[in-house]
Amino acid sequence: MPAERIILAETHPTFVGVVRLLLEQTMNAMFMVADERSLIEALADTHVDLVIADLSFPVSSGENVVRLLQRLKPELKAIILSVHDEQTVVNECLAAGAKGFVLKRTASTDLLPAVEAVVRGGTYVSPFLLHANTSGDPLK
Repeated sequence: MPAERIILAETHPTFVGVVRLLLEQTMNAMFMVADERSLIEALADTHVDLVIADLSFPVSSGENVVRLLQRLKPELKAIILSVHDEQTVVNECLAAGAKGFVLKRTASTDLLPAVEAVVRGGTYVSPFLLHANTSGDPLK
C-alpha cells in the first residue's frame, strides 16, 4: 500500500534529494518544506498520508517537530529522521506520537520499509537501533 501524499520536512538540500530519489516511486505526490511556516501551510492546505521530518527541523515554540505535528494534526502519521541514535531520543519521539524512527545514516535501506510499515498502521524503528539496545529494555 503506497503512501499517496507525503510531506518531507527537511532543511538539508542534499538529504532532500536522496530522500526524493528513494521515495519517488512510492507516492503520488511529495511536498517538500524547509521551514515551520511552510509545514503548517502544507498541513492546512493539503491532505497528506504521512510526514517524514528531520528531528532537528526548526520549530519556533521550542517543542520538537513530533509534538508540533501531533498538536496540529493528532491523526497524522509521522516518521522521524535523525542522526541521533540514543534510546532516550527514540523513545521520546515514539512517546510523542511518531510512528517511525529512521537513522539518517541507514535511510537508504530503512526508509522504504518504514514508510510501508507506517502507512499500513504499524511502527518502524531502524533495526540498528533495536540491535544496539544493550540495556535489555525494549524500545517502545
